[in-house]
Amino acid sequence: MLTVDPAEVTFIGAGLTRPECVLTTRSGDLFISDRRGGISHIHPDGRTEFIEARNHPDGFMPNGIALMPNRDVMIANLGAAGGVWRMTLDGDITLVLSEIDGKPLPPPNFVGLDRAGRLWITVSTWQLPREKAFAKGFADGFIIVMDDAGARIVAEGIGFTNEAVVDPTGQWLYVNETIGRQTLRFPIHGDGSLGPREVVATFPPATFPDGLTFDAEGGVWIVSVASNRVIRVTPDGEVQVVLDDSDPERMREIEAAFQAGPVGRDVMDAGKARLLGNLASIAFGGGDLRTVFMGSLHGTQIAMFQSPIAGVEPVHWDF
Repeated sequence: MLTVDPAEVTFIGAGLTRPECVLTTRSGDLFISDRRGGISHIHPDGRTEFIEARNHPDGFMPNGIALMPNRDVMIANLGAAGGVWRMTLDGDITLVLSEIDGKPLPPPNFVGLDRAGRLWITVSTWQLPREKAFAKGFADGFIIVMDDAGARIVAEGIGFTNEAVVDPTGQWLYVNETIGRQTLRFPIHGDGSLGPREVVATFPPATFPDGLTFDAEGGVWIVSVASNRVIRVTPDGEVQVVLDDSDPERMREIEAAFQAGPVGRDVMDAGKARLLGNLASIAFGGGDLRTVFMGSLHGTQIAMFQSPIAGVEPVHWDF
């Protein structure tokens, strides 16, 4: 089984603020969400450039991001103003989505692009503040698809919806259910609607799945906030812990608090004091797609390690 020691992890970039989501490209450019109100761009030569969104709303907090063919960036704004925004690399922003079914859209968590040109948008909860949803068994998260027919809710009742990514076949939408502590998948119909959910994996104690990606051998790679774990789910459903940067005693405390619930932000942020800074996203990159890049909620750089298993080219690989 593949295992990586935290001592093998290296870092790239400088001065990042809450680099929650990282996207890789064939050119070697990395695009990263940045809490300062924009996007950080790590160039192939290692230079870090911060691009602030001009005239952004107060508290603008880019969370999940998607790279478009012209290198505009779609941004899920986790700040109070919420909304999905489109930003050019010159810093111009445009509001794309602010309501659903005639109601104001709660702050979205993630936005992803698929090869059919659809956007998949996740909202973790209707609750404000979002921490009200940090309770075992609570599940009011939902998924929106946005295409030429408009934006509509296609799945509901999810325990804190996090990243949602279409698999390499284009037939399934994989979704991390953070509070449900599962990875789900839904069959995608031709009109963008979703079929019944299936459970791909259920995770061990103190594991709260956030970001995900796919490898070339059919595995799903998942990172967990709080425990700073990287997990690979094999094609036959085995859950393998690839990397673990957590304090065992602290994890026992977190699990006990979660079972007693509800929990506060301190539990979900428990990994911030560790080397990996509370892992939140994962992406394969590098020339051979064997470098694993990881974003976090409290780091100032992007963490990375080498994998013997290559990743699958993401939809934005050649953008």
